[in-house]
Amino acid sequence: MVIGLGDVSRFLSKSEIRQVVAKGANSLELDNKRVLVLIPDGTRTMPLPLIFQMFQELISPRTSQLDFLVALGTHQIMTDVQLSKLVGVEVVDGKAGESFIYNHHWEDSDTFTQLGVIAAEEINDISNGMLEMDVPVSLNKLILDYDQIIILGPVFPHEVVGFSGGNKYFFPGIGGNEIINFTHWLGALITSYEIIGSGYTVVRAVIDRAVEMISTPTSCFSLVVVQDGVHGIYFGSAREAWESASALSSHVHTRYVEKPYKRVLAIMPELYDDFWTAAKGMYKLEPVIADGGEVVIFAPHIDEISYTHGTVIEKIGYHVRDYFVKQWDEYKNEPWGVLAHSTHAKGMGRYDEKSGVETPRVKVTLATGIPKETCEMINLGYLDPDSIDLTKWKNREAEGILVVEHAGEMLYRLKNGALNE
Repeated sequence: MVIGLGDVSRFLSKSEIRQVVAKGANSLELDNKRVLVLIPDGTRTMPLPLIFQMFQELISPRTSQLDFLVALGTHQIMTDVQLSKLVGVEVVDGKAGESFIYNHHWEDSDTFTQLGVIAAEEINDISNGMLEMDVPVSLNKLILDYDQIIILGPVFPHEVVGFSGGNKYFFPGIGGNEIINFTHWLGALITSYEIIGSGYTVVRAVIDRAVEMISTPTSCFSLVVVQDGVHGIYFGSAREAWESASALSSHVHTRYVEKPYKRVLAIMPELYDDFWTAAKGMYKLEPVIADGGEVVIFAPHIDEISYTHGTVIEKIGYHVRDYFVKQWDEYKNEPWGVLAHSTHAKGMGRYDEKSGVETPRVKVTLATGIPKETCEMINLGYLDPDSIDLTKWKNREAEGILVVEHAGEMLYRLKNGALNE
């Protein structure tokens, strides 16, 4: 049963949010239990300081220990200063009061435990024959030290899994490389263009199957948020809470337009600190860019391709899916998650293996602190960010030019639902 409130037309009050948190917490047997809460990093809009305080007031007194683990996936490890901003109280040596605030050390194999393997035959069934291989399921072994896990995070349209949140906080949130790489490449084969905002997907089905191997009881608070407030909060099993939140997110986080644009300026907020994360400006806008059009990722504050995967990206560059699929022997040993990111950011397109000509549907241009020579090396366009005068870009929709501020979380779609192919 789901406990929750949600409204597409208004924001919930703090008292309404607290009511759901209290009801959810009271439904759990937490007395003298060790509780681990999985939380997002700083790349998601989320009123985490507010909910963190509510957890300290409503949950912590009942438990023997209440700790938090940042579900980084493969994002950059957070400092105490960043963690302090994330949870809204001072974090010193990874601790806020009596609670530990752990980073997920995805880069350290010693921090994982293997739960099992999803057999190739089952993978073939789940993926509708797209892939057939054994998939090892590894997870941060901190979960073994706790009696209850609570997922706490927002839900948005997502390029790999359809909608984020829910069990995604396990995989990729605190999951091992094998399942991260597998699920991301499975999503890439379907393409971000097709999968983003599409509800329950085969990628989520793989994640849900992997979660069945976790024996620790798990519950979930899923939120639907925008910059200015909270539209919804739902508590229940990870599947149930996510389903309710994703249904609301599909309305809150989707903007419909009448016709495609030939040029889009995606203004990226500072919560994205490298192009790896800021590429969401492409993912969320690709459906409304006309064939042969251009998206400009405007983020003067960004000067890194990826803090964690930059070396691989510099090696392989950004390409459409079939560039890799049709040259699989050359690229199959690269990290599949990075290949997936490459195709998501480059978008739909074609590759002719006979001529070696790659034809992306959309041009992706970076107006960032990343130098022109680097952009050219990784197969992306370059525009000097100092050359962009926002007053000259805005209010030109009639000319086929769209400016999107705080891009990266709102999904843009055509009203008729057609794909620009």
